[in-house]
Amino acid sequence: QVHLAESGGGLVQPGGSLRLSCVASGAINRINRMAWYRQAPGKQRELVADDTHYSDSVKGRFFISRDNDRNTVDLQMNNLKPEDTAVYYCYALIVPMGLMSNAPYWGQGTQVTVSS
Repeated sequence: QVHLAESGGGLVQPGGSLRLSCVASGAINRINRMAWYRQAPGKQRELVADDTHYSDSVKGRFFISRDNDRNTVDLQMNNLKPEDTAVYYCYALIVPMGLMSNAPYWGQGTQVTVSS
């Protein structure tokens, strides 16, 4: 059984920073892709960053890093703005033990609120 666990969310003032972390655990053969998504109330879930791409709205402020040895992916969030307020979700394409094809997995989400 595969699980993704996020941590690091919270309440910060505009201009502040947060670092989100995600750990994948369980019966994992390999992880083909890890990414961070976010969803604000009333809006669709959108890609924030993966290994090679950043959303235009976070480019230059957010930085993704992946540790393949520990099956983790972090999101360093700098110069946060009120429009960054959302639930942030860890995402991974994972080949489970005993299978040959990947499947999508989501974390439970962590709330990030940027407000004065």
